[in-house]
Amino acid sequence: MPGFGTADAVPAAQIILAIIPIVGIVMGAVVVFFYLLWRHRQIVRQIERGSYRRPVFDLYVFSVLAGFLLTGTGLVLSLLFLVIEGVSYTLLGGLLPFAIGISLLGFFFATRQYSKQRETDR
Repeated sequence: MPGFGTADAVPAAQIILAIIPIVGIVMGAVVVFFYLLWRHRQIVRQIERGSYRRPVFDLYVFSVLAGFLLTGTGLVLSLLFLVIEGVSYTLLGGLLPFAIGISLLGFFFATRQYSKQRETDR
């Protein structure tokens, strides 16, 4: 059965197809590098002026959001892999995010009382 893939392409096209991912990775790395550099300079200038405020990270909101997202994604993937492949190692592709999501939700509900008590102590 003759097919048309990268192996059947003209040598010039094969070179171009091989270069595209490399250029994409390099451009992405350049963008990330300059973002980090400019953000660092911005923070340094804010510290010099005395206007820097440290960002607040709310672990509890993050654990709920990530827990719901991972649980939903893992459940859908688990069901899909179960229907397509049956019980096999590919099912782990859905069970791992599902278990991590359930763990994050469990963390939130287990420490919710502690979080409320800590807020009232402030």
